[in-house]
Order: sequence, then structure tokens, then C-alpha cells
Amino acid sequence: MLRIASFSTVLILTLSGCAASSGDYPSLAIRDVERGEGSFASPERKSIEVPEVETDLEGDLDVVLPALVAAAEEAHAEFMRLAPTAQRTVAAAAGTATGSPAWASAQVALAELESARSVAAVPLGDIDTLYTARRVAAEDVTAIESARGRIVELISEEDRTLAQLRERAD
Repeated sequence: MLRIASFSTVLILTLSGCAASSGDYPSLAIRDVERGEGSFASPERKSIEVPEVETDLEGDLDVVLPALVAAAEEAHAEFMRLAPTAQRTVAAAAGTATGSPAWASAQVALAELESARSVAAVPLGDIDTLYTARRVAAEDVTAIESARGRIVELISEEDRTLAQLRERAD
């Protein structure tokens, strides 16, 4: 009998929760939109305008491209000047403990070399911007691709050197 009484108490309390005022909850009545009334018009479509890409590299490609390649080659020459010192420093630190003075010197030499590499990457960023601007404008980019290829070649050599040194420094 006690079970029946407790069951009926739980049932009454549960059902009383359903009888709460409807003012606190959204109505479940069918809305106009659900009846098929109201506006279902698609929003107005707007045409998409392709923005013009602006660069500081405006000018004749016969002047701009050789300047970018020359800047990359100058940065690469600095990288190549620093590379032998970094190689010797990393070699001297081989087998030393992490945190030792030799290890710290090797890390500094690597950082200097990475900094020189980042200077060579600046003209690559500029030429990529120029390429994108000319490509969006549907202009011929053959000369830009050629100059970019030369810069990528230089940076790839630097990346290989850095990868070899990092491997030996670890």
C-alpha cells in the first residue's frame, strides 16, 4: 500500500509541473509561417565585386622584378657569409649538454642564420603580392613567375642549410 501511495504522490507532483502557467513559455500554437502564410521571398542577391589588390610595387616589371631578385640575392649572400661560422659553432657544440655554453653559442648562431633567412624571404613576400595583384587583374605573370623561381631557389638552399644545422644541433 505504501508503494501505491508514493507512486501516486510522484505522479501528482509530475503532472502538476505540466499545469504551470503558459505565460512563462513560448506558445506551441501553429504560427502563420507554419500554415503557409507569410512571406518566403528570397533575399535580394547582390553582385560580388572583386576588390583591386593594391601594392607598393607598382611600376614597370622590368625595374621591379630585378630589384626584388637583387634584394633576395643580397640577403642570400649575407646568409652564405654567416653560414660557415654557424656550421663551425654547431659542430663544436655536438655532443654537449643542452644549456651548456657551447650549446647556447650554437643556438645563437642558428638564430642569426634564421634571421638572415627571414631577410631573404621579404622579397619573396613582395613578389607574391605582386603576382597576386597582377593575376587578379588578369595580366601576364610569366616574368613574375620566373623571378619568383629564382628567389625560391635561393631560399630553398638556405632552408636546406638550416635543416642540416638544426639536425646536428639537436
